[in-house]
Amino acid sequence: MFTALVCGAVVFPGLFYSFRKVLKYTFTHWSDADVVSVSERLVSAIHASLATAAGVTVVTSCRDVMTDSHWLVNWFVLFGAPYMANDIYAMYLSRYHTQEARGNSSLYSGHSLQTVKAFLLKDRMLVLHHLVLLFIFLPITLFFRRGLGDFFIGCLLTTEFSTPFVSIGKILIQLGLDDTRLHRINGIIVLLSFFTCRILVFPFMYWMYGQQFGIPVHRVAFHLPLHCNVGNLVILAPQIYWFNLLLRKANRLYLRQKRGNGDGNKDRPKAD
Repeated sequence: MFTALVCGAVVFPGLFYSFRKVLKYTFTHWSDADVVSVSERLVSAIHASLATAAGVTVVTSCRDVMTDSHWLVNWFVLFGAPYMANDIYAMYLSRYHTQEARGNSSLYSGHSLQTVKAFLLKDRMLVLHHLVLLFIFLPITLFFRRGLGDFFIGCLLTTEFSTPFVSIGKILIQLGLDDTRLHRINGIIVLLSFFTCRILVFPFMYWMYGQQFGIPVHRVAFHLPLHCNVGNLVILAPQIYWFNLLLRKANRLYLRQKRGNGDGNKDRPKAD
């Protein structure tokens, strides 16, 4: 297990460092903010793809949702732990360079406790999400499950399926391709994958538990310990919050495009 932790500590910071070097050399006109932001997104997409692959492997391998186990669960949880720490650092760097590029030189003239505090206040939900995974989800997975429920951990790993598409959307915006068909198609995929893998996955897990023990899905919650239901709600709540943000953003983009098309039609010359 220690090997998995070391591998993660080498792979994810190494990827982030390498992407920054390659992008800075390739896109010489990009600012530090651009380079760090895209590097962060690329590493995030790689981690999410690996997590999804691990989750699918575990889910499809477990016949008994409670007692079947798979070595990949504990291994990947440890492997992914350094990613969470590295991503917090990458998000901080991205915000720091973005604010620096906007001319906020009074605060962002150098790294300080003030810049860290500003980052934590701005991105508190994402930072909290990462810290919860590191200091609550990881110990529970490794030490307090008594070897039970690998199937459900696999389901939770598959929630990362939507992340690469979110990252692709951000990168397309960075490349100035936010008003293209590719970006719109990717946006639809983001909404569908996020809703399916981060929200519908919870009723799916309850349904699978009910199938295993012959319990109607609407009664499953009453057969589970209180802490299991509370834990699921704690994980589900931010997913609903983020999905709501995605819907609002999609609506804003749709209205902007609609207004743009309307203005284009007004400017179009009338036929004789």
